[in-house]
Amino acid sequence: MIFAVPLSLAARLLVSVKRFSVLLLPLALAACVSSQPPVAVQQASVPMINPQYLAMYGEKPDEPYPLPATDISDVDTRYLRREVAYETREAPGTIVVDTDNRYLYLVRENGRAIRYGIGVGKQGMSWRGRATVGRKAAWPRWTPTKAMIAREPERNAQWAGGMAPGLENPLGPRALYLYKDGRDTMYRIHGTTEPWSIGQSVSSGCIRMFNQDIIDLHSRVPTGTTVVVLNRGPLLPPEEDEFGEVASLY
Repeated sequence: MIFAVPLSLAARLLVSVKRFSVLLLPLALAACVSSQPPVAVQQASVPMINPQYLAMYGEKPDEPYPLPATDISDVDTRYLRREVAYETREAPGTIVVDTDNRYLYLVRENGRAIRYGIGVGKQGMSWRGRATVGRKAAWPRWTPTKAMIAREPERNAQWAGGMAPGLENPLGPRALYLYKDGRDTMYRIHGTTEPWSIGQSVSSGCIRMFNQDIIDLHSRVPTGTTVVVLNRGPLLPPEEDEFGEVASLY
């Protein structure tokens, strides 16, 4: 059975459908253009470096060998120079080297100290005890021991007669020579050509610092300064070879 729809009602239905279609058209077009709002592009985060540290580790053009800035962008900030609270029985002016935690402290008055980050010797080639700064040198000459030459001839034999001071010298711009009972221990506190090694245990036994830090320390301590080297790990006696030399220098 077919029901007849009045013409007037059919006309009204047709008009409603057209109006509804017109209302849906913008939504349909919008869906074709984009189904989601645009996603904001995030910029890569760049770590902010304290301007004070940038200045502290900046270039030193007035040195005999103009020293470039040290790149500290990837350095753990705890190894950057700062003054800290430090309780110790050692007298002000004493250098305390904490090899386990990779810090060197210059003791000051009133329970304070200047703390520097350091790199230290490989396990079994480190040292502990009390010594004094027997000699200071600015832009020192470096001479490998016979033991070092025998161990790494390709690297060290060419410098048997000594390496002149300069930016490639492994002792860096300054060195403090540690003596015990009037004798050279063959251990040094010095700069480095490998700033990435600060906070690490990679050297042949000596204590290395950022070049700007060893310059700062060198300027603050006189010859005769007491140095206390702390090392809680197992120690072996200094390595000696057939030449009767202590195989340790940088």
